[in-house]
Amino acid sequence: MTILSGKVAIVTGASSGIGRAIAERLAEDGALVVVNYHHSEDKARQVVAGIQAKGGKAVAVQADMSQVAAARRLITDTAAQFGRLDILVNNAGKFLPKPFLDTTEADFDALMNLHAKGPYFAMQEAARVLKDQGRIVNISTAGTQLHYYGASAYLGSRGALEQFTQEIAQELAPRGITVNTVSPGFTDTGVLTEQYREMGITQSPFKRIGLPGDIAEVVAFLVTEQARWLTGQTIQAGGGIVM
Repeated sequence: MTILSGKVAIVTGASSGIGRAIAERLAEDGALVVVNYHHSEDKARQVVAGIQAKGGKAVAVQADMSQVAAARRLITDTAAQFGRLDILVNNAGKFLPKPFLDTTEADFDALMNLHAKGPYFAMQEAARVLKDQGRIVNISTAGTQLHYYGASAYLGSRGALEQFTQEIAQELAPRGITVNTVSPGFTDTGVLTEQYREMGITQSPFKRIGLPGDIAEVVAFLVTEQARWLTGQTIQAGGGIVM
């Protein structure tokens, strides 16, 4: 029996990149994984097929995690269909660096809805159905500590999620539910520009950028019983770019 056998996990934004690696890793450990996607249905179904080909269990479910009603529905439908929810990984996100003076209200709202508002209410809904000793992991960015130029709204939205982690962790602790943030550094998800790739290589003492699997391993530990004494933490998973 694998370590997550019998457990049900939701990974948002799991059709590619870090989310895909997390979904595959949790399935490898025995969880039934809900592979959430927004637009990329074909990619999500490829993730599911890959998991099933290895003997794992997964389903693809569409939901726009920037919309509160959709975020809530993803949680309630999962619990209703599978009879339980044990793990929620809020991974859905979009990297949108933009100078302060060029950021529009629409830009601001889109980032806050996707990285802060949607996950907040997904966690609220999850708290109502999560089994005791459940796990919530939020994916942020090391950029909230690096403070690089030209991304105030993006970093602000990610920083809000980190703050939510700390406060919600306190409220859910009496049930043994842990809430943590994992903050990747520069990671090879296929969308990094050459500028950011070089920045990541230069700043890490390992002299490379991260791989999605590097992040997935950290998340895989946090959702286990062995991580029961970790909560309210922002864990830097950026190869040492933040120390």
